[in-house]
Amino acid sequence: MPVLTRFALLSLFALLAACASRPQPTVPTYTAPLNASGSAEDVLFRALGLVGTPYRYGGNTPEGGFDCSGLIGYVYRDAAGVLLPRSTRELLALGVPRVSRDSLRSGDLVFFATSGGSQVSHAGIYVGEGRFVHAPSSGGTVRLDSLDMKYWQKTYLGARRILPEPSLAGHP
Repeated sequence: MPVLTRFALLSLFALLAACASRPQPTVPTYTAPLNASGSAEDVLFRALGLVGTPYRYGGNTPEGGFDCSGLIGYVYRDAAGVLLPRSTRELLALGVPRVSRDSLRSGDLVFFATSGGSQVSHAGIYVGEGRFVHAPSSGGTVRLDSLDMKYWQKTYLGARRILPEPSLAGHP
């Protein structure tokens, strides 16, 4: 077999082998910006203002409706100038502080395994007093629910803090 033909076949084989391999999953390495343009209160008010917006799978605008991660992305982008990943899995994997349930603050993200098991499948925005805003399901609307409901207690996975801790004026 001529050298050129052999080289072409080896190159083709290498190219096909590379295409057939699975890419390694990437974990987002987002960290909350110190200069976010909004506060946790801005996030809280924007999220509460969207209660009643229709649910739509893949939706990420008030006009088109929201799914859970679309709601979170829209609220943070609109109220705080923060761009977040699109999926609940990527949101949970963010390099931001984990928050215990008894330390939740307004604006924290709460995560749930609503499909059973321990895989994240749903998320919402904590608003305070044990309640969170989320876009729960097809046919529903964005609503306010309590973490104390048995369903949410049973499926709760954890929480993350997106916005940095507020600092006192004049203190770093």
